[in-house]
Amino acid sequence: MPFASAMSEHPITAHAVGEAAGEVLERVGERPDLAVVFVTPPHAGALEDVMRTVEEILHPLLSFGCAAESVLGPHREVEQTAAVTLLAGHTGPLLPLALDAAPEPAGDGLHLRGWPAEVPFAPQAVVLMADPYSFPAEGFLEWADASLPGVPVVGGMASAARGPGGNRLALGPRVRTGGAVGALLGPGAEISTVVSQGCRPFGRPLVVTKAQGNIIFELAGRPALERLVAQAHESLSEDEVSLLEMGGLHLGRVINEHQESFGRGDFLVRNVVGADRTLGAIAVGDVFPVGTTVQFHLRDAASADEDLRTLFAHEQADAALVFTCNGRGTRLFGEPHHDVRVLSERLGPVPMAGCFAAGELGPVGGRNFLHGFTASVALLRDPRPTA
Repeated sequence: MPFASAMSEHPITAHAVGEAAGEVLERVGERPDLAVVFVTPPHAGALEDVMRTVEEILHPLLSFGCAAESVLGPHREVEQTAAVTLLAGHTGPLLPLALDAAPEPAGDGLHLRGWPAEVPFAPQAVVLMADPYSFPAEGFLEWADASLPGVPVVGGMASAARGPGGNRLALGPRVRTGGAVGALLGPGAEISTVVSQGCRPFGRPLVVTKAQGNIIFELAGRPALERLVAQAHESLSEDEVSLLEMGGLHLGRVINEHQESFGRGDFLVRNVVGADRTLGAIAVGDVFPVGTTVQFHLRDAASADEDLRTLFAHEQADAALVFTCNGRGTRLFGEPHHDVRVLSERLGPVPMAGCFAAGELGPVGGRNFLHGFTASVALLRDPRPTA
C-alpha cells in the first residue's frame, strides 16, 4: 500500500502517537519516504517526543509536522480537543525544508535562508507549514513563482498560537517556533493540487476603472457600490443579500486576463472589508489595480459546500493532505467533519490527514497564493510502477 493515515484522540501524548504510528506501520510498512504529522494544542508541548516516536517506529526518509488548533484524519475532523494525526507513504525523491525569510532591507525581494544549495531533481511540488508571525508567506510565494515557475506550493500557516513564538513546527525531531518546514518533492511524486475558495460568483465580470490602494471607486465607469447593489438584487435572493451584509461578500480578481470567459477557479478571491456610501467605494483585502477584471462572490456554507463538491467531482488520488481554514469546520457549516466527508465521498476511502490553518497556501491559475477560508488539498498518487 503506497500511503496510510491514522488519527488518535487519546489525551496522553505517548499513547496517541503510538496508536497512530502503529496503525500506519501496519499498512505502509517501515521506511516510507515521507511522514507528515499534525497535533492539537494539548500535545503541542510534546511535539518533539511525537516526532521522535514517529521516526523510531516508521523510520521515514523525511518527516515534518506542526501543532494546529484543530486537525483532521480518516473519516473525521477533531476541533480544539486532543488529537494526533499522521500520513505517511512513498513519494519518490524529496528534500527537507527548514526555512527562514525576511524582506530585503531595501524592500526589494526576499532574503531566504535554508533553501537547498543544490536540488538534484526537477521539483514537482513544495509542501510547507509556516509560522504566520515570522514567515512572510506572500513574499516567499512570489519568490517561488519566479524561481520555480509552475511548481505548486501547498500547505498552510500554523494555527496553534495567538502570538509570536507560540507556534511549534518540526522537521524530524527538531522543533522550532518560527520560519517554515516542509518538503520539496521530486519527479517521482505524482501530485496535483485543488484549492476550493468556498465561494460562488454572482453578477457578471466588471473592469476596475478607478482605484487607489485597496479602495475601488469605480467598476465599469460607475460607482463600485452602485454596481454591487444592482448585481446583488439582480442575481441573489433576499436571504443571500442579507448574507452579504454579514460578511459573506467577496471580490474575485481574474488571474489570466487573456481568457475569453471566466468561471469557477479563474479568480483569486478576497474579502470586501468595508464600503463608503458617500463615495460609492468599496475596500478590499488586497490591491486590485485599474484594468483588473473582477467579479463579486458570495461565501456561505452552501456556496462552500457546492464549490468543494464541484471541484472534486472528477478527481482521483491515493491519498490527500488537506489544509482547511480554521474559519471552516463547525464555525462555517454548523456541523463537524464537513470537508473530510465531502472529500471521502468524492475520492473514496483514501488515506487523509491535515490541519485547520491560519491561512492556506495553494495555486490558482498557475500562480501560488496565500488564501483565507479555503480548503487547499494536495492529491498524492502512487509513483511506483505497477506489475
